[in-house]
Amino acid sequence: MSDRYREFLERKMRLADATGIDVAAEEVNPALADHVRAIVPWALRGGRRAIFASFGLFKTSMQIEMMRLIGTKVPGKRLIVVPLGVRHEFVAEAAERFTGDHAVNLRFIRSDDDLEGDEPIYLTNYESVRDGKLDPANFVAASLDEAAVLRGYGTKTFQTFLPLFDAVRFKFVATATPSPNRTKELIHYAGFLGVMDTGQALTRFFQRNSEKAGDLQLHPHKEDEFWLWVHSWALFLQKPSDIGFSDEGFVLPDIDVRWHEVPVDHGAAGADRRGQGLLFQNAALGVTQAAAAKRESLSARIAKMQDLIGEDPEAHRILWHDLEDERRAIEQTVPGVRSIYGSQDLEKNERNAVDFKEGRFRDLATKPEMSGAGCNFQKHCAWEIFVGIGFKFHDFIQAVHRIVRFGQTRTCRIDIIYSEAEREVRQSLERKWRDHDALMARMGEIIRRYGLNGIPPDEIIGRSIGVERQEVAGERFRIACNDAVDEAARQADDSVDLVVTSIPFSNHYEYTASYNDFGHTDDNRHFWQQMDFLTPELLRILAPGRLACIHVKDRILFGSVTGQGVPTVSPFHAEAIFHYLRHGFQFMGMITVVTDVVRENNQTYRLGYSEMRKDGTKMGVGSPEYVLLMRKPQTDRSKGYADVPVVKDPDAYSLSRWQVDAHALWRSSGDRLLTPAELVQMGPTKIAKYFAAWSLAEVYDYERHVGLGEAIEAERPGALPRTFMALAPGSHDPAVWHDVVRMRTLNAEQSASNVEKHICPLQFDIVDRLIERYSNLGDLVYDPFGGLMTVPYRAILKGRRGQASELNPIYFRDGARYCRAAEEKLAVPSLFGLMEDEPAEAAE
Repeated sequence: MSDRYREFLERKMRLADATGIDVAAEEVNPALADHVRAIVPWALRGGRRAIFASFGLFKTSMQIEMMRLIGTKVPGKRLIVVPLGVRHEFVAEAAERFTGDHAVNLRFIRSDDDLEGDEPIYLTNYESVRDGKLDPANFVAASLDEAAVLRGYGTKTFQTFLPLFDAVRFKFVATATPSPNRTKELIHYAGFLGVMDTGQALTRFFQRNSEKAGDLQLHPHKEDEFWLWVHSWALFLQKPSDIGFSDEGFVLPDIDVRWHEVPVDHGAAGADRRGQGLLFQNAALGVTQAAAAKRESLSARIAKMQDLIGEDPEAHRILWHDLEDERRAIEQTVPGVRSIYGSQDLEKNERNAVDFKEGRFRDLATKPEMSGAGCNFQKHCAWEIFVGIGFKFHDFIQAVHRIVRFGQTRTCRIDIIYSEAEREVRQSLERKWRDHDALMARMGEIIRRYGLNGIPPDEIIGRSIGVERQEVAGERFRIACNDAVDEAARQADDSVDLVVTSIPFSNHYEYTASYNDFGHTDDNRHFWQQMDFLTPELLRILAPGRLACIHVKDRILFGSVTGQGVPTVSPFHAEAIFHYLRHGFQFMGMITVVTDVVRENNQTYRLGYSEMRKDGTKMGVGSPEYVLLMRKPQTDRSKGYADVPVVKDPDAYSLSRWQVDAHALWRSSGDRLLTPAELVQMGPTKIAKYFAAWSLAEVYDYERHVGLGEAIEAERPGALPRTFMALAPGSHDPAVWHDVVRMRTLNAEQSASNVEKHICPLQFDIVDRLIERYSNLGDLVYDPFGGLMTVPYRAILKGRRGQASELNPIYFRDGARYCRAAEEKLAVPSLFGLMEDEPAEAAE
């Protein structure tokens, strides 16, 4: 491995940079708790940090102190963004703990017009920022309190906040529940803080479900890396002892959780899609069904709430609800109740919150989204009744911890009322609660191990540079488990007759935990920088006049990641063309491999039929795959032939075949078009095969194509499948391959053997055609990104020799098995082969 290449790989190692200011211990307000006085300097040193501290650990004090200290060292305005109804908590905290030399001036504002210089620490609500009333660019520092807004990846608020705060020098988030049900939500906080681009983080740490867009799971081999990376910019704190301080006064109260199921009216079960009456109400599996179930069970749930209140009428309680109908029903049945709701005057809402906190009335009715964040109600209240439940665990757990907090001296009773039809909702809520507890335990373990001093350099994320090279060879193949650049550098000049490879699609996937992995790059620019080390080697080892066939695909950029609001396309194939041209290859054209637009939409959600009807301007077209034909210039530029041409035998490659390949002159067989009724009876799979063949034989008619699909759907609604395109036209153009069988890959063998499948395997059809078109028998076919070794495997079966490298040891091991199997298959003579050998043997 060259020194330059190793330096490039080493520069990939990065955790969150420290871009803040240093603060001495004696500068921190001595009235604050010990753990707060340790966390504040850590956050200020980083400059852009997240504080995920449990309920009651003084996140309010931390934020005020950070803003105060920044004001002593850096000129500029400072801002804390808080949820509705929470500003009074900051005012109370400042009055209690920030006095004398450490006093602060907090000023609540609603717009830029309210700004009055740099001296105050400004407070505002999220709505003022989101609606454009307040420009964060006016501030040198900002902190988001209870920053749940960042969980809504792709929402208007999330997309608005990222660019608005981009220029803010110091950025912080503080919340107790950063990722209650999905680990990937943590990267939204990293995106806001500027630690790592959200799209880049998604690609780096999460594997995609190729069948369903948005279904991302943390790579098992990257789990340690992910959590240690998070630790470099975020602090998870469950109790002060996690960072070495006493837990005295910081013990959470016991919780008494009671579930109450109320029956539903099965007489209102209705009918199914075919009109058949239902005996029982369906379980509420989705948001829409859950909302309907809540309305139908409202009276039963209110009655149960009244029974519970009757157990201790004088106690103080929070009555949590989600629907306005529920609020009105509560107000009609609970004497003296006060409510907090969106259409009510803000000042009245805040007054009700403060009065309940101070114990001035008994029952408070409110929604988790209104009062579930930031409010501390534990002083006089230890009882909550959830009059209904929903899927939003974040809102639920925040609501629970309005009373389950440090400083609570009583056991907290949590009554949760739900209907019989909402059992699925309860199960979902309980599962998310377990996931939340597991997440907090995991991060608690990391903070106890590493403390606030960061991760030692020799433990950076368990990644490696370099790989212990392994080689497996046979008579017709030689493959290596090695870095692609290093392995190519070992090959002799002009020794490879054909390169067939599917290069990584930038940072779209990562295949290993090694820094050598080309997928472990920041963006396209960074990816091509690593390719700059490989491509010159491929040009050097390729025989003059021979081809490198590069399989590529454009990348879909989701609007929620780019901020464009609409899915766009990164022209990755075009970047690839110019990359290879820059390194001396000749561009000979490209082959288009057609993909199924319906299947693609299931993976990306960008070509939806319903969205097309709403606004056709947001729909592009399906994204095909391409094979770029890049040629190494021949030695003799006066002739166009390769130094060793790829010669076709007329007996094997007829004039007729050439004409079909070159011109695709396919004549009709005379078969008539089947009627829609006949097509419906064939089923979707046969329809797809038949229609492709028919479309090649007939003169194409767009309106007839559309009309046929409409007629089929009219004949039997639902006959056109939603999971793939049944009426995909065939291609006459030899540069457009419509008939590649997507399932013919080595993943079929992997699945049958119950071993790890490749993330994006190369189809046999593509490899076979390229080998047959652009190489001679006995030629050496090379793939620097071997994967499961599809290229050498098919090269052996096509009478060539195969060679490849692969970084992933699991793929390498399985690929070696396939290559050996291919050699064994060739070594077994066929019956006709034995018969042909007999005369020669007899003559001897």
